[in-house]
Amino acid sequence: MCRLAAYLGPQISLEHFLLNPGHGLMEQSWAPKEMRGAIINADGYGFGWYSDQREANTYVNPMPIWSDVNLNSLGRSLHSNLWLANVRSATHPLSVSASNTMPFLHDDLLFMHNGFIDQFEHVLRGRFRQELDPKIDAGITGSTDSEHLFALVRHTLKNNNVSSLEQATILTCHKIQEWLGEAKALLNFIISNSQQIIVTRHAINGHCPSLYINTDEPQYPDGILIASEPMTDADGWQPISEHSLVVIEADGSYQSKDI
Repeated sequence: MCRLAAYLGPQISLEHFLLNPGHGLMEQSWAPKEMRGAIINADGYGFGWYSDQREANTYVNPMPIWSDVNLNSLGRSLHSNLWLANVRSATHPLSVSASNTMPFLHDDLLFMHNGFIDQFEHVLRGRFRQELDPKIDAGITGSTDSEHLFALVRHTLKNNNVSSLEQATILTCHKIQEWLGEAKALLNFIISNSQQIIVTRHAINGHCPSLYINTDEPQYPDGILIASEPMTDADGWQPISEHSLVVIEADGSYQSKDI
């Protein structure tokens, strides 16, 4: 399990997004309030952003966020209109390593996942490998269910005559449900293609992990925030509906639909 956050709006610094909020991911790494199945997020962290040329970038560190001596200088130096970040609590028996630390990146796509898939290690990993395009499968460098989910989204986008990232994301959730039977999966995603952010709050045979949206945060005027837990004390934080997908556009508009 992890804690996730994202921002889309006018350009801001990494510091303003990641370090300034009173209950931002720094505090959520050691004092989460709504996380099930773990009490701390000390198995790495990472963030992703887009340059002015819309090139996707990531920074990942398998150590706890509070131990990174580079973060303060990075926070002051980096600016973007779109940010994704997470702090990680690794699901046993998955290892702690840079290759297993999100966000995952491919071309212009950034991907994060909060949750898990039951029976992934011993049963479903093989189903993924059978399903995936060989080139996409060969690009998997880590061992997490999260990276395999990202690969399945890309496979669906490429091979299923799917016209949009949101449709590929919904079909990915449906495919996992088809494979699981009575097993459990928690599927909170945040995905970006530089133009929009796709968010899911979803679970199969289980309770959806917490996820919130704020479209009226005074500290982030004209911006939209997504987070596993409210990052500020402002009143604008609203829970995203369970079993839904939200599409956030660069112009500040957004829409929600059922998965």
